[in-house]
Amino acid sequence: MTLREAKCGTTVKVTKLNGSGALKRRIMDMGITKGSEIYVRKVAPLGDPVEITIRGYELTLRKADAEIVEIA
Repeated sequence: MTLREAKCGTTVKVTKLNGSGALKRRIMDMGITKGSEIYVRKVAPLGDPVEITIRGYELTLRKADAEIVEIA
């Protein structure tokens, strides 16, 4: 399951980051790393963007970026 498919109001744990190169590095620089917990705050009606809370701050991700984050 990916972060894009997560339901609003749930807390999930990152299991893997797909992708490579600059995109993966950018996601990791935002604090989304393997093992970190993410609270899904809001999901826009059409699924883009997704607002999350990670490591004590709020972050908004595009659908394409949320798809590379695998969760459990």
